[in-house]
Amino acid sequence: MSDSEARSFTIHVPATSANIGPGFDVVGLSLSLHVTLTVTISPPTSGSPASLPIITHSGEGASEVPLSPWKNLTTRVALYVLRCHNIRSFPSNLSIHVNNEIPFGRGLGSSGAAVVAGVLLGNELGRLNLPIGRMLDFALMVERHPDNVTAALIGGFVGSYLRELDRDAMEASQVPLSEVLPEYPPNAGEDWGLHPPVPPTGIGHYVRFGWSDSIKAVTIIPRFELSTAKARGVLPKQYSREDLVFNMQRLAVLTTALGQTPPDPELTYEAMKDRVHQPYRKPLIPGLLEITSNITPSSHPGLLGICLSGAGPTILALATGGFEAIADDASAIFRKEGVEVDWKLLEIGGASIVEQNR
Repeated sequence: MSDSEARSFTIHVPATSANIGPGFDVVGLSLSLHVTLTVTISPPTSGSPASLPIITHSGEGASEVPLSPWKNLTTRVALYVLRCHNIRSFPSNLSIHVNNEIPFGRGLGSSGAAVVAGVLLGNELGRLNLPIGRMLDFALMVERHPDNVTAALIGGFVGSYLRELDRDAMEASQVPLSEVLPEYPPNAGEDWGLHPPVPPTGIGHYVRFGWSDSIKAVTIIPRFELSTAKARGVLPKQYSREDLVFNMQRLAVLTTALGQTPPDPELTYEAMKDRVHQPYRKPLIPGLLEITSNITPSSHPGLLGICLSGAGPTILALATGGFEAIADDASAIFRKEGVEVDWKLLEIGGASIVEQNR
């Protein structure tokens, strides 16, 4: 693919917090931290011949992120989208600068944001004009749990599920990730991996819930990473009826409670409790039980509810005030366990956007 004229655009994708108490693999929330891609395409000239994409990176993870377009998650996803539309390669003289505010491996959706950024990048490079639902299909072929990528793409407080597809479509949506995003060999080029599996249509559905403008997110972020695979590995394969009913009752209340003005602290705090994932992740996150048990609306006025963010180790506290006291006391509990933390007060984020630069 080649462009006849120079152009530039910017992609903004928000961080996300998934699960939100009882909403394991169901609800997600976008937050006001972003990964931002500044993309420039310059047509080749005699003095500037065609070249592979140049990627630069600043901010969180700058020393960890691979800068090869065959290894970088965002550009691999973008190339997947392009090749599913019979576009075999990136445009010539493509330059991408990534500025990332989202900590890696902390339960704030860094990988989901990278995937969504890749889908948006591929859509824009190919001038594909894909609708939101189709872009979600591509994201779900890579990130198989819908809560993070849906919140990153749509913005706000979002519930999502994976559809029950017919047999052929179900098989197509569950091909191994190694086929969707193959590991490119050192000699990879435009002729390698040209025909990836195309996602079926309508893999996931979603709804955006109401949200009270008075609510902000206090994120208490421990200075250690916790992989999603490790955090999922401690979960049981079966649950009791009592525990599932406990979560479903609270989730049914929570999705309305967070949209009420003013929010009800007593109602919301109880509705953010969970028996499906947090109890099993306690050994991985020192201080988790004490924080979620001892920081309450009665002890910390302004608090609405507190839970793990995604798979952790970040703690998410939703509140209308008293932000610093909540963060300081949660941080003190972590420090008693020998864990240093940072904290941020965040707004609820909007949807991913693409801006054309003039």
